[in-house]
Amino acid sequence: MQALFLRMNVALCAAAMVMASTTMAQPVPAPTLARTPFGATPDGQPVEQFTLANAHGMRVRVLSYGGVISAIEAPDRTGHVDDVVLGFPTLVGYTVDSAEGGLFFGATVGRVANRIAHGSFVLAGQRYHIPPTEGTTALHGGRRGFDKQVWTVEGTGLTADTASVTLKLISPDGQEGFPGTLTTHVTFALNTRNELSLHYRATTDRPTVVNLTNHSYFNLSGEGSGTVENHVLQLNADAYTPTDANALPLGTIAPVAGTPLDFRTPHRIGTRLHNSMTQMLYAHGYDQNWVINHAHATAPVPAARLRDPASGRVL
Repeated sequence: MQALFLRMNVALCAAAMVMASTTMAQPVPAPTLARTPFGATPDGQPVEQFTLANAHGMRVRVLSYGGVISAIEAPDRTGHVDDVVLGFPTLVGYTVDSAEGGLFFGATVGRVANRIAHGSFVLAGQRYHIPPTEGTTALHGGRRGFDKQVWTVEGTGLTADTASVTLKLISPDGQEGFPGTLTTHVTFALNTRNELSLHYRATTDRPTVVNLTNHSYFNLSGEGSGTVENHVLQLNADAYTPTDANALPLGTIAPVAGTPLDFRTPHRIGTRLHNSMTQMLYAHGYDQNWVINHAHATAPVPAARLRDPASGRVL
């Protein structure tokens, strides 16, 4: 039995809230969890929505379909709450394979996130073929990846500090061409400090490939508020992976220094968004993989920081 463990933590807050919390004398009320129906898939499978909420006004909505984060609602510096990720109000937006539905809004992506060139790979001397989704390229797990399946609700949890839900998906040997039965658990947890934690755990009964992620699109000014060009981004990354015109990595690592991909110091996203660098032209803007600097530390260190001057929200 082989296992993979991966944890991602994001903290979302407004600057005014951070300062207020340091002077709060009274205990913070425990987070809450609500469980409600969210429709059914075209083949009749029921889907549920889980709403994790805390006393600061932050709410995270998770669907059992696709392991989707359908909403992250957070207050701005004045306490006004907006949904800061893109999503759909009903299940049909996620199940219909349309130009928008195909963008994996908020989904748990697997078995392999990103692209597999020519829809095939070699593992332990054997070649495996994945159904292509972009020409000859297989994107985000093939034609029926983890984002297009109903996950099992493994359990929910409530403590004085955290509300959580754990989803489970079993991908059989050979599904979408991948070898081995892969059992994946993802735990979504929201605490009293406005930290959203995603904890991934995957086990397999034979050698396979796995690369899981969440595919949320953030706009800290609120969904539908327009461009994110005024957001200020900082990335703890000295390098990135160049790609070809089809967004496939070239197998090299290049420095960000001297390029519009250099966010080692905070920059407004729109400042260099329309740069004529070949990599930027391929992606029509920013759609690259940055190589986060390795941290020789016992505790996690920030990989990225995103700030919206208009709302005061920081991710």
